[in-house]
Amino acid sequence: MLKDLLDSKKCFKLVCGAGNEDPLQVEKLTALYAKAGCRFFDVNASLDIVSAAKRGLEFAGVDDGYICVSVGINGDPHVSKAEIDYTKCIGCGQCDEICPQRAIKYHKVKKAKCIGCGRCLKICPKGAISYISEPKELSEVLPPLINAGIDCIELHAIGDNVEEIDSNWDYIKNNFDGMLSICTSRGELSDRGLVERIKRMISGLAPYRVIVQADGFPMSGGRDDYKTTLQAVATAEIVQNEKFPVYIMLSGGTNSKTAELANMCGINYHGIAIGSDARESVRKYVDCEDFLTNKTLFDSALSLAKALVESV
Repeated sequence: MLKDLLDSKKCFKLVCGAGNEDPLQVEKLTALYAKAGCRFFDVNASLDIVSAAKRGLEFAGVDDGYICVSVGINGDPHVSKAEIDYTKCIGCGQCDEICPQRAIKYHKVKKAKCIGCGRCLKICPKGAISYISEPKELSEVLPPLINAGIDCIELHAIGDNVEEIDSNWDYIKNNFDGMLSICTSRGELSDRGLVERIKRMISGLAPYRVIVQADGFPMSGGRDDYKTTLQAVATAEIVQNEKFPVYIMLSGGTNSKTAELANMCGINYHGIAIGSDARESVRKYVDCEDFLTNKTLFDSALSLAKALVESV
């Protein structure tokens, strides 16, 4: 059971990206990290993507993997897509180069690959890039996923729209009896605001029914150093200090140094969710068309994936 995995306090969660709608990439990543020992996978809330993750588990010969789907609210970067204003774009190519998902090519956005990380927006010299939020109607997307046997639903409760957060959370907890997850950060909240949000959302729920994913600095991974993961550890400490009856998952800038720093700081975490660093460390292999059939490629990526999974 997923609870057993969390209780082991060695849970590695692969984050494929809440906005990642590329089935082949998700299948490849799931297959690779399942082979490497990962058993918890966070994916986009669509039937095609959940099916792709299941194909990845089957490829790896893993029958004890758990799938979590992520949903967000309007304005949440995890469910936003880049858009280019061609009246401003000068074709410099900087957005193509910096996109970690290879979602921009020849100044055109392939929305299925875009995860809303914001790197292209920050680097554009002409302000030609903006983001369009594309949250999903939960009553439409979740029922078929629940029927397909997902194990967890995560709500990205990031932002100040309390009414929308509460409405979505009420729908999820009233229509799903599996594990629930709250992904939230201090980005637009004070420390006290973060605590009060979690306290309100877990009220009335059974102890340890909820994972709190302490998102230090959302989608800031990709560098394997202590500074990058510092905010994830600091956010987890805030949650831990409240002694909530929840599972604590570190995320946001997480990497191979996260567990070490968390242990140094006395964080009693149950798992670490890694997205950007997990994807980027193996990208040159996974991007190859024959990745799943080329044993040399797969094994090269596998050694890197295993090292990251074992770091937790």
